[in-house]
Amino acid sequence: MWKKSVHSLLFFVLAVTVVLSGCSSSSSNGEKKPSSSTQKASGDGKLAPYEITIAFWGPDQRDLGLVEQEISKITKEKINATVKLKRIEAAAWTQQKVLMFSGNEKLDLVFTGEDQYISEVAQKKLLPIDDLLQSHGQDILAAFDPDVLAAAKIDGKIYGIPTIRDFAAYPTILMRTDWLKESNMDVSQVKTIEDLEPIFESVKKKHPEANMLGKASGGGSIAYPLLQTTIDPLGDMIGVLTDPNQLKVVNLYESEEYAKFIGVIRQWFLAGYIPKDIATTSQTGRDYIKANIGFATPNKGKPGITTQTGAWAGKELTEVALAPPKMNTLTIMNAMLAIAAKSKNPERAMMFLNLLYSDKQIINLLDWGIEGKHYQVKEDGTIDFPSGVDATNSGYNMRQGWMFGNQLLSYPWSTDSPDIWKQMEAFNQSAEKSAALGFTYNSEPVKTELAAIQNVVQQYSKALETGTLDPDVYLPKFNAALKSAGIDKVIAEKQRQLDVWAANNK
Repeated sequence: MWKKSVHSLLFFVLAVTVVLSGCSSSSSNGEKKPSSSTQKASGDGKLAPYEITIAFWGPDQRDLGLVEQEISKITKEKINATVKLKRIEAAAWTQQKVLMFSGNEKLDLVFTGEDQYISEVAQKKLLPIDDLLQSHGQDILAAFDPDVLAAAKIDGKIYGIPTIRDFAAYPTILMRTDWLKESNMDVSQVKTIEDLEPIFESVKKKHPEANMLGKASGGGSIAYPLLQTTIDPLGDMIGVLTDPNQLKVVNLYESEEYAKFIGVIRQWFLAGYIPKDIATTSQTGRDYIKANIGFATPNKGKPGITTQTGAWAGKELTEVALAPPKMNTLTIMNAMLAIAAKSKNPERAMMFLNLLYSDKQIINLLDWGIEGKHYQVKEDGTIDFPSGVDATNSGYNMRQGWMFGNQLLSYPWSTDSPDIWKQMEAFNQSAEKSAALGFTYNSEPVKTELAAIQNVVQQYSKALETGTLDPDVYLPKFNAALKSAGIDKVIAEKQRQLDVWAANNK
């Protein structure tokens, strides 16, 4: 009887211990969360199974599930985890992202960048990952120039990892090669936007019905990509460094650089080189070229931009670079991956994130799909569609390699040079770094003024930057409205924060 009582008591104590330990690892809503021990290993010393959810935007892919399965085979073996690829339509991304962060939906890794990254850090939606980088991110640390990775810091902490791609940009104009040859035009001596005038004039005589120049994006302007890659925009273009070597914040719209750009573009508009509906149309320069009614388009320059844009538009293009490549915080932070603060297993999320910077199989699956089904490798090391497959019927043709980890681990497409990624690495290393590289701006103290300023910018900038409005008349009105909206206060606040940052980073 005594032995039986002791056995019963021991069983009761053990049962209570198990129940209490289970309660201690549950969240406030009753859902069990992994403790530090269960994140690392199960009872036999191996990692416990886990499903990692990564959210990003992109077009629908019929074979996304097949790619997900192939990636999971690799991650199951390496980190005992499967992967859920949560694709969201680009138009719904911002709204759905808010719902993912606030709801009960599972989320581990998420695509972010630029203003969204800064805002999500401020709202504590992303996890600081400095410690996780040291424990599970060795391949990430090895892949980066320390200055580039440090540019992702906010208040001294890293909340997201930039994807490895083009970390710099330069202003460029892409032009149809066939029309250049037809007009016997040599672009080798073109150094400034003013030098483009004789080229447009000559080509226009041969093709009077064509648009000489369009926009880089449907909602943008002609000047914007050229300006943004010439200066350091310090995040939002409201207070910039026109000289990236000097930490002097100025009003872009009062600068000589801005007046020069919009003045030249106005001349092109009056000469008929730019379509009259340029400020309101959603058609881009690439669209015009593809439709055989356009000659040139402005762009942010990088290795491969000519062949990539030319392949899309169906025309051979010639590039005219207007300045050397420059690197700033925005060019680095515009595409990043972060661990959601709500992740139930940040350690496993970091393990997978680390694989995105070191595992070629996973990167090529994300970038191109399944070998033999969605692409085939050619003798020169580039890839193309398999026989019978093209862009219209492929089940996986995402073409967003810049979004996932280390793009330099992926195969180059056949329209790119086989050594495109060596070119990209050299390009990044050669770029001029802004003196403000690593500075991020907290707009909270001037958010009221910024809202008013953005309304003014929307009212004037696109029309001025497409040549639609006369800058002699409307640029003074634009700047007067900006001052009334409080731009001087915003610039002073940005300068103050920049001075503090500079003092702390000597």
